[in-house]
Amino acid sequence: MAGVTGGGAPGGRRRAVFLDRDGVLNIAEVRGGKPYPPADAASMRFYPGARELLGRLRAAGFVLLCVTNQPDVARGTRTLENVRAMNERTLAELPLDGLYVCLHDGPAGCPCRKPRPGMLLEGAREWNADLSRSFMVGDRAGDVGAGRAAGCRTVFIDRGYAEPRPDPPADRECAGLREAVEIILEGERRQP
Repeated sequence: MAGVTGGGAPGGRRRAVFLDRDGVLNIAEVRGGKPYPPADAASMRFYPGARELLGRLRAAGFVLLCVTNQPDVARGTRTLENVRAMNERTLAELPLDGLYVCLHDGPAGCPCRKPRPGMLLEGAREWNADLSRSFMVGDRAGDVGAGRAAGCRTVFIDRGYAEPRPDPPADRECAGLREAVEIILEGERRQP
């Protein structure tokens, strides 16, 4: 598990929003109904308004942490340099506080590979985040599983992939990042 941190320093008990990268922040390439990361950093396309939407979460006091599985490195179909370049571009273009990546494939049994909660637990430890007051936003069942395992509230962005849906389902479901941000902010307005 490798953490890549952006600016800022950990403070008191904070709320965090953990966000998957491909399919949540940037547009995934869908082939045969399954999502894949873009070929390289130059071909990454972030969802329209992503910077501003994340800015709204930051203004509401959330720590913003990206958590991404990138097993293609272990599979030998992508280089570590390729993944690092995409993560660096993500940090440069979006107001994230940090980015955590798991480079292992499923059979490795890595505790950081979603649906396991390792990346979320590491991010919460480094940023002193209260997981019970935090959210995990993802577009795949493994994202929701990791959020649940970490004790976060979960928001599933349904992109219509031809793969199993979260089971049990996420706390909330929506169609895109804009709606996910509204769900989080509305939930916070209802908190005492």
